Amino acid sequence: MKKSRTFMTSLLLAGSILAGCGHNDAKTTATSTEQIELTISAAASLQDALTDLAKTYEDAHKNVKITYNFGGSGALQQQISQGAPVDVFFSAAEDKFDTLVDEGDIDKKDGTDLLANELVLVTPTANDKKIDSFEDLPKADKVALGTPDSVPAGQYGIETLKSIDVWTKIKANIVYAKDVRQVLTYAETSNVDAGIVYKTDALTSDKIKIVATADEKSHTPIIYPVGVLKNSKHFDEADTFYRFLQSDDAMKVFQDYGFKGAN
Repeated sequence: MKKSRTFMTSLLLAGSILAGCGHNDAKTTATSTEQIELTISAAASLQDALTDLAKTYEDAHKNVKITYNFGGSGALQQQISQGAPVDVFFSAAEDKFDTLVDEGDIDKKDGTDLLANELVLVTPTANDKKIDSFEDLPKADKVALGTPDSVPAGQYGIETLKSIDVWTKIKANIVYAKDVRQVLTYAETSNVDAGIVYKTDALTSDKIKIVATADEKSHTPIIYPVGVLKNSKHFDEADTFYRFLQSDDAMKVFQDYGFKGAN
């Protein structure tokens, strides 16, 4: 999967944005000269797709700069709960997002379940241990997994491993990572024999092999909610970007990176 999108896709998105993401957006773009910076805290697995979308969005909104804070959804949620100034939260887990709704940081009406993903098992391209399934993981000396308290993919991975009675056999050999991208890096560099990541992350690399996909019934559904923070200093502009992410053209970009719609 190449990380860059086509020129035609960028034109399509730019045209869509310029056509307007709503009357408020058109008014803001036409009348505002103030330079606005929006901070988006987003799951690490969204990095490539959101980086592409930010470029197109900024081209159409010259007064807006999109700044991303990528990381594990749990860690990002904790930062927001502790008062970090964030305008939009894009989580890889419903429970992390729901915590902010329950705490009053996000109004339920200002959020939506947008994307879905799959969980896959990857190995270095050489795959010296001949690992071809989750059931083969006891063959591995080291298996990379996101830290489950802060990385939803890590929790999904444990759920899957428990469902096939493999977890207790390999938990002593787990190498924990701060996010899914670090898990991917460990596999790419052969520092581990296997790793559990999202399909979308695996598709960005030609240095690993996808050897298995987890049964969707073996773990909690992988849903990505996104929403605007109540205390955003630029709520209207954040809401416009939030609505842009839900547009048909933005969804095409997400799908190009391997995501599915949540609905």
